[in-house]
Amino acid sequence: MVNPLYEQSANPFEIAQEAADQIAKISGIQSHAIALTLGSGWAKAADLIGETVSEIPASEIIGFSKPSVVGHVGTLRSVKLPNGNHALVIGARTHYYENQGVRSVVHSVRTAAKTGAKIMILTNGAGGIKPQWDGGAAVLISDHINLTANSPLEGANFVDLTDLYSKRLRNLAHEVDGSLEEGVYVQFRGPHYETPAEVQMAKILGGDIVGMSTALEAIAAREMGMEILGMSLITNLAAGIQSTPLNHAEVLEAGKNAEARISKLLAEIIKKF
Repeated sequence: MVNPLYEQSANPFEIAQEAADQIAKISGIQSHAIALTLGSGWAKAADLIGETVSEIPASEIIGFSKPSVVGHVGTLRSVKLPNGNHALVIGARTHYYENQGVRSVVHSVRTAAKTGAKIMILTNGAGGIKPQWDGGAAVLISDHINLTANSPLEGANFVDLTDLYSKRLRNLAHEVDGSLEEGVYVQFRGPHYETPAEVQMAKILGGDIVGMSTALEAIAAREMGMEILGMSLITNLAAGIQSTPLNHAEVLEAGKNAEARISKLLAEIIKKF
């Protein structure tokens, strides 16, 4: 079946509403208070934040497809939080480099908003520019630089991105772990890793973290009126900072090694919401 988001005449917000309606019908949960997109290394957090009451293969919901990246689970989970609210856990991220269009990249975020979520948590595995972040550091995203040369916004839609990554939510994270550092995330197109020269460019521009996701999703979340918390797991030092070649197997291994620690951290932060 052709993804309806590919049709330029389609309304992506109506498709997101249809997806949200399908999630409500299948899960039996009419509203979600928060949503989480769990990137490499973060998946265990879904098991720690509460009781899973529904798990849906994402490909059964309009606009979603099976993930193409090893390490992404491809499901949509409704989790009952201790306070009685529900969280929508998104394990089906579409990356910009998959060439499915920006609408597909941000469909999960728009769907989450249509389920009622007011807070969007975006996590990822990424490369670090600061040498002290080697070894699986969790870093709060304070801002981003979008180097995809694209945007999820269509038409004359001028969305303010001041405080895009909520200072309030970052302060709550600091209450859980005062040692958490912050950094500026730079989204490249991918899927190739950045060259050492590109990493140095990102550094000169003010970047601290390099990756291939999150920025476009954050813009769409702000458009939908959501409050955003962004967190990166530094799975490796970026090219030219790290002395050895980069490979995806190392990223997965670093994520696996850090998974229990950072998932517990995220679960403790969510309790503050």
